[in-house]
Amino acid sequence: MEAVTFQPIGVLRTPFDNPENMPIQPVSSLAAKGRAVVFPEFTDGLFDLDGFSHIIIIYHLHRVKRQELIVTPFLDNTSHGLFATRAPVRPNPIGISVVELEKVEDHTLYLANVDMLDGTPLLDIKPYVPDFDSFPLAQAGWYDKIDKKPENPYSDDRFV
Repeated sequence: MEAVTFQPIGVLRTPFDNPENMPIQPVSSLAAKGRAVVFPEFTDGLFDLDGFSHIIIIYHLHRVKRQELIVTPFLDNTSHGLFATRAPVRPNPIGISVVELEKVEDHTLYLANVDMLDGTPLLDIKPYVPDFDSFPLAQAGWYDKIDKKPENPYSDDRFV
């Protein structure tokens, strides 16, 4: 197949400049406020986004330099296939996060619960729609079997 390329539509600004000890999911209480600065030529695409409380951010994990197919993910000490985890060492280092949208000003989105590194290239934004994106009866495979789920999941050096 042909290679697929993407052009960033903006950049994410967060307080995290180092992957160690940053939150690994946006629902962590360690997650922080940040901004998505959309390039001016894409500003029109933000029309009517301000009515959503949450958005899905799709971004390039630009500091990932390797891939692995078997990983020991954060929150577990057992190896799993990469695609059964959210580990960043992926063949296509793409990240997704559902974050809170606090406000939209011009071409800047003010966000809460960010869990990505500062300077991360923003690839896309989608509105979070509970009727489409929430599955209350969903099952989470091996993660459902973890005895103690941490309140503040943060990264360590395993994928640095």
